[in-house]
Amino acid sequence: MSGYVGAEHEFHDPEFVRGWANRFVPTQPRLQLFDLILGQIEQVCKPNAHVLELGTGPGYMARHILERNKLVSYEALDFSDAFINVAKQTIGDLTPRVVFTNADLIAQDWPDKLSRKPDAIISTWALHDLGGQQAVANVYGRCHEVLPDGGLLANGDFIKPDGTSWDYEPGRFEIARHLELLREAGFAEPRSLAHLEPNIENPTSAQNYACLVAVR
Repeated sequence: MSGYVGAEHEFHDPEFVRGWANRFVPTQPRLQLFDLILGQIEQVCKPNAHVLELGTGPGYMARHILERNKLVSYEALDFSDAFINVAKQTIGDLTPRVVFTNADLIAQDWPDKLSRKPDAIISTWALHDLGGQQAVANVYGRCHEVLPDGGLLANGDFIKPDGTSWDYEPGRFEIARHLELLREAGFAEPRSLAHLEPNIENPTSAQNYACLVAVR
């Protein structure tokens, strides 16, 4: 079979955002990705690490991490006020540990809007929506600039699986290319920890995502 894998969003529309958040309450494989990223934070970073999430969306990963690690502080970055409002509701009683920052990752100056330097930068299902490989490469480059030596970058995002006959939107591309872009950004030994919900023959837009990690 062949076809096209991609999606269009209206992430500044509050009604669309609420409906999207309700449709994508994390499933077990998605919780597995959250746990992989949390494990990397706890393995690589200091106990009281400051974590920056790019594209927080409805706040599901933020809540998951903050519930399980009582020591980290958190900065939740998103370009959508509608998503930031939903994330505040999701994170609820844990919001005192979170700084919410409105910034657009397409703009090269987004690091200037951060409240402080992060020890870890994490993201899930967000960077592919920037539109293509160059935009993702730009974010990887800014992450390398912002992180301290030993800092962690963990990106769980949709990818184009090897061996597929389907066309994918430009922001979904092969794991090997992600690793190449991370090396070009300055990360020495990037790697992929997992390919989750793989589907080569008949994929949906919600399948085929990887957990990519790199240490500065």
